[in-house]
Amino acid sequence: MTQAATARDRKMRLCLIGAGAIGQRVAEFVGQRLAQSMELVAIAERPGINVQPWWTGPVLSSPTELAGMRPDIVLEAASRQAVKEWGEAALRCARKFIICSASALTDDGLREALLTTAHTSGSQLVVPHGALGGLHALSAASLLPLDQVTHIISKPPAAWKGTAAETGFDLSNLPITTTLFEGSAREAASSYPANANAVVLSSLAGIGLDRTLVRLVADPAARRNIHEVTALGAFGAFSFRIENEPMPTNAKTSDMAALSLVKLLESEAGTLVV
Repeated sequence: MTQAATARDRKMRLCLIGAGAIGQRVAEFVGQRLAQSMELVAIAERPGINVQPWWTGPVLSSPTELAGMRPDIVLEAASRQAVKEWGEAALRCARKFIICSASALTDDGLREALLTTAHTSGSQLVVPHGALGGLHALSAASLLPLDQVTHIISKPPAAWKGTAAETGFDLSNLPITTTLFEGSAREAASSYPANANAVVLSSLAGIGLDRTLVRLVADPAARRNIHEVTALGAFGAFSFRIENEPMPTNAKTSDMAALSLVKLLESEAGTLVV
């Protein structure tokens, strides 16, 4: 029997970091679609956070507890700080560490530390495409010189509440479409980590955090979270626009972010990968 066949004979073991909106959504789909091939064995959460009633299994509060769960995959769906606190432990004890909070990678020191740990441990640091379904094309285009990549995020004003935009704009009374920020992807993700996480994805797939141009927009007429990405280079040119429904329990996040994670997990556990 081959090693691959042996691996398929047992369920893959998944640990989630974060029991918030994305974590719950992923857990729901894993239970519905992957119950035969994957099991959620533990959730890591900050001390004092109650994850019941939807989860009654082990709750981890320290990265040192991860190894005891023998995970195949650790999936972070919590925060930039969680990537920093749990990342190296996850890469040492699991073969894949999947991160939602890609804005953590704007910290060059942290990114290099995680990559070093992955290299020495023989594991992978995985950044999913999240709400951006067109990133495969951008990643392929980056094999040739890219001249320009622009990423515009437009959301309803309410989705920008609780962010740095509140210091300069009255988000409850915006009469017209308003640009809240314009600058590099690194600056956008650092200032708006919950809302502009996706610009790190387009940057890593394309020409980097400092050359990717970003515009963050509050649009009173918008009913969805909209991403518009354009690229120009030796490959030619392309643009794509995605209008994502916000997550029912978190308007700052697109539901597609959780759905993309589920498809990524399916590709790990399935026999046909598209």
